[in-house]
Amino acid sequence: MLKKFNQQISEGILFTDQYQLVMAQLYFKTGMHEKPARFDHFFRYYPDYGLHKAGYCINAGLEWLVDWMQNSVFGKEEIELLRSQKSSNGNQLFKDDFLKWLYDNGNFDQITLRAIPEGRVVHPNEPLTIIEGPLAMAQILETALLNQLNFQTLIATKASRIKEMGQNQMLLEFGARRAQDRGAIAGARGALIGGADFSSNVGISHLLGLQPKGTHAHSMVQLFIAMGLSELESFKTFADLYPDDCILLVDTINTLESGIPNAIKVFEELKRKGHKPVGIRLDSGDLAFLSLKAAKMLNNAGFDEVKIVLSNELEEMNIWQIITQISDEAKHYGIDPDTIIKRLVYGVGTKLITSAGDASLGGVYKLVAVKNEEEWIPVLKISETPEKIPTPGTKQVFRIYDSNNTATADLVILENEKPIDFVPLILQHPFDENKKRILSKASVSQIEPLLIGIFSNGKLTYDFPSLNEIRIARQNDLDKLDSGVKRLINPHRYHVSLSPALFDLKRQLIKGMKK
Repeated sequence: MLKKFNQQISEGILFTDQYQLVMAQLYFKTGMHEKPARFDHFFRYYPDYGLHKAGYCINAGLEWLVDWMQNSVFGKEEIELLRSQKSSNGNQLFKDDFLKWLYDNGNFDQITLRAIPEGRVVHPNEPLTIIEGPLAMAQILETALLNQLNFQTLIATKASRIKEMGQNQMLLEFGARRAQDRGAIAGARGALIGGADFSSNVGISHLLGLQPKGTHAHSMVQLFIAMGLSELESFKTFADLYPDDCILLVDTINTLESGIPNAIKVFEELKRKGHKPVGIRLDSGDLAFLSLKAAKMLNNAGFDEVKIVLSNELEEMNIWQIITQISDEAKHYGIDPDTIIKRLVYGVGTKLITSAGDASLGGVYKLVAVKNEEEWIPVLKISETPEKIPTPGTKQVFRIYDSNNTATADLVILENEKPIDFVPLILQHPFDENKKRILSKASVSQIEPLLIGIFSNGKLTYDFPSLNEIRIARQNDLDKLDSGVKRLINPHRYHVSLSPALFDLKRQLIKGMKK
């Protein structure tokens, strides 16, 4: 018989991988469990969707991670579950002395966290999050941190690209029914950070201070027809109940011959009663062609401001195709293409909430330094693949803006360095010692630190911004990003570089480990 589901157990402090706890016990047995350690969270590659690839990411998930950290501890029930685990020979896997230490110290009260804030544009191989604290608890944190930050960043990035390809027209997140279980909730938040204006997900919308958005289902029209009524009567009934929020789904029977003509009849009645119709929704067929035909029919009826909501497996590529087709063909209908494009609203579901094409962000969590007495010792992991060798040591990240106030590079430096003192700025490629850029002082307009203090010894030291403030930060970063980096296909590579001192530290450690 299955044990009764316990959300606190499955989503609390035990939301971790077994190997984190196995290593934590090893650290405890060797007396290293409270040794101060630093871990970096970063990703190595942008999402690659097959036909196209991202040239940037949008950071997300931080506030929810910190909330989880503040509310997750090893309590009696968690300890007893760990006590019940057996090794292969039937002995108790986690020993009583370790479990007692976990019960007394199993929380994140000694963890310090620095991070790049949510909504900021971020890039590969730069630390997005830096964790410092006792080795065992910093290790146990890894799984939950990667799960929460990687997923929301992945979805925020997809939403941002869809928003950009849709020329910043309204974007609705419709993905709850197709998401991976309660990933729908975190995914909706990521989408709302990244570019979605609203979500159909009621709970998370209210939690974030937004009105949920939606239309109606095909089943409403089907039901009326099955009961001997008509599509028109179903539309009238909906409009009578929601006269100021009336968006009609017009493709249940025949979009052009039935749905839109019936919607126009209902809109005319709403107008006579002093209400303003909101829109129609197209959920099947050639959406570009139908948008053109719908715009023409609505315009002829005097409803040239009514929105046209598009849905049905939308994402960056087909939105780009729809806009391109409308731009090419609108003249044949006697309509300015810009007036149609500005009326479009995109309802994006499955392909946003699942990040279709690349369903995970390869974010990693790597040990970069440990403290021995009073000295921090940099730590390195060697790999045959240079791109998989993390950058060691304690670091800060700065964004460099050129004379046009365009972000031109992110520079990762040692924490005790000051890039403002570098004249000129030397930007070293993180893997190839023969590649570097040199920026004169005259070519740099601003040097901005990105990592800020969030959580210090278990105490929150940062006021998390509102969703609107996060969105403003995202748009400011996108406005300062070169258009080539934002390009849908084959984006320009944004430079993430190391300071010469940091590169030299990395090189010396590699040489030392290979001896």
